[in-house]
Parts: sequence; structure tokens; C-alpha cells
Amino acid sequence: MGEYMIDLKGVSKAFRKDQWVLDDIHLSILEKEFVTLLGPSGCGKTTTLRIIGGFEAATRGDVLFEGKSIRDLPPYERQINTVFQKYALFPHMNVFENIAFGLNIKRVPKEGIQKKVKDMLSLIDLKGFEKRRVHSLSGGQQQRVAIARALVNEPKVLLLDEPLGALDLQLRKEMQVELKKIQEQVGITFLYVTHDQEEALTMSDRVVVMNEGRIEQIGRPEDIYNEPKTPFVANFIGESNLFEGEMKQDNLVYFQGKRFQCVDKAFADTEKVFVVVRPEDVELTGKTNGIIEGEVLRTTFKGIHYEMMIKSLEDEKEWKVHSTERRTPGEVVGITVRPDLIHIMKRG
Repeated sequence: MGEYMIDLKGVSKAFRKDQWVLDDIHLSILEKEFVTLLGPSGCGKTTTLRIIGGFEAATRGDVLFEGKSIRDLPPYERQINTVFQKYALFPHMNVFENIAFGLNIKRVPKEGIQKKVKDMLSLIDLKGFEKRRVHSLSGGQQQRVAIARALVNEPKVLLLDEPLGALDLQLRKEMQVELKKIQEQVGITFLYVTHDQEEALTMSDRVVVMNEGRIEQIGRPEDIYNEPKTPFVANFIGESNLFEGEMKQDNLVYFQGKRFQCVDKAFADTEKVFVVVRPEDVELTGKTNGIIEGEVLRTTFKGIHYEMMIKSLEDEKEWKVHSTERRTPGEVVGITVRPDLIHIMKRG
């Protein structure tokens, strides 16, 4: 990791007066980093990508590339290439010609083109496909060709706008691994856009969670998942039980009508808080051995675990629980959570 490749300084974007799709975005991306912009449709992640690529202009703020403003540079003058969800491959060209397109535009010597395209085909594991027409390729192969076409020009940053969106689930999972491997091999900065939480957590060095044109949280995938900073992040990343609670003192939180030990400190006594518990962190016990007693409302088999909805007998609030042990609807069980698996967030 070195200097910042990209630095967004207070970037805002309005397509119409008072209709802001981005609101004061500050984001610094390191050299050779894989960063993912994650959020629901309409949150501003693709607009952020397009501003960095030069396809949209920021209404306010600046975009720095290696410390210098590129706000007024057109896309072709930026050392940045983009791969879109629709790969936009040229149907009248074969694989070699598609990958070589940008090099031909730059008038790279023929020998240089041959070597660079050969290296790219090896990188994307498509050696021997040079003369194949793109319409004969699978979706995953077409996606690799699109990436190779972008990388062959040796950009310092590659922008990827939901490039796996058109692929089926199994191929998406395979390509997640492939993309991360390609990024590590070429050693350049990747900025990736997706609404898929698993995709973001699988590939990224850091995840930027966006909502309604603002950044909710930036962090490593583990931190985003285990230490959400806002209710939106807690609910958007994975699944969560989110309760209103009150800190009684350091290491003691009150919610669901009971006191739970936790590891959180530095809250004011009786401070109102949100309490987050992941479904997989809930432990089920005999009905008299838990902190809370609850009735199993329904049980659904999810393949690697059972998902159960359990109603607290204390206040009738529901808990979502993931467990490899099946409990029967109507059964009364005990609920407990280890102190280090309870996460406390400030409210308001």
C-alpha cells in the first residue's frame, strides 16, 4: 500500500435543483487496493464511479488522482478504465481483436500488441480463444474478455460497475474468486460497485457502504460485518436482530426486559442505545437455562442451518436465530448470547 490513487473531496452531485444524488462524499483509495462501493439501488454508488471515470461531472467538490485534480479531464485522458455490467464487446470482432482494440487506437506496434494480448489471454485463462467470436462465449468468458480489454491498456485504476450482475449464482461465486486473483496478479487499484453483500465481503480490502447519496461506513469486511456503526449497516450487511436498549453501566446492557453482559464501555449510565445480535450468534438452551424464554414460531431449513423465528415470552419481540440444531414450532426454549457477540451502537 502506498499513496492515495484516488481522493474524493466533498463530492456532491445534483441532476436537478435540490435533487442531490451524492451528498458530500469524502473517500480516499490507496494504490493496489480493492475497494467496493456497496449499497441498494439508487444510493449513488454508480454515480460516484462515473464521476471518477469522467463520465459525469461533480456539482461540487474535487476528484484527485495521485494528488492532482482530474475534475476537468475527459475520460480518455485519465489513467482509468471501466468495465460495465453490459460488457459492450464488439460482435463483429473475435476475442483477440476485442482485447487489442485500445492498443490499435494507440497505434502500438504489431509485435507489442501480440505480446500484450497473449499475456492477457493467459491472465484470464482463455489461451487458445484468440479467434473465437464473442457471441460463442459463455457469460463468464465474455466478462473475462471485457476485463482483459480494459487491463491491456495498463490503467492505474480499474472501475467495475456490477460486472457480475448478468451471471448465474454459481458462476458469480467463481468469478468473485477470479477477479480478486486477477487484481492481485496485475497489482492495480480496483474500485468495484455492487449491491450484493456477499460479493463485497468476499473480494474487498475495504467496503464503502452507501445509502441515499451518503457514506454510512467505511471499513474492512470483517469490521463492517462485526462492528456496524449504524442501524442501516447492521440490517443491510447480513442479517441482524436489532433492539432498542439502555446501557446500565460499563459491560452491562438492558434490552428485551433483561440485563445482558457485554464488552462495550464508555457509554453514559442509562444512555439509550441500539443492540445488534447476529442470528448465528444466538445460543439456544433449555427453557430455564437462558436469559430469555421464547416460543419457536416457525422453522425453515436453509441448507447449512435452520432459520427460526422465536418470540420472547417477556415482551413478545421476535428473534431470528440460525442454528444447526432444529427446534420445533411451539417449543419453548432459552435464549442467551455471549458478551463479546453483543454489539452496542449509539442511538440518534
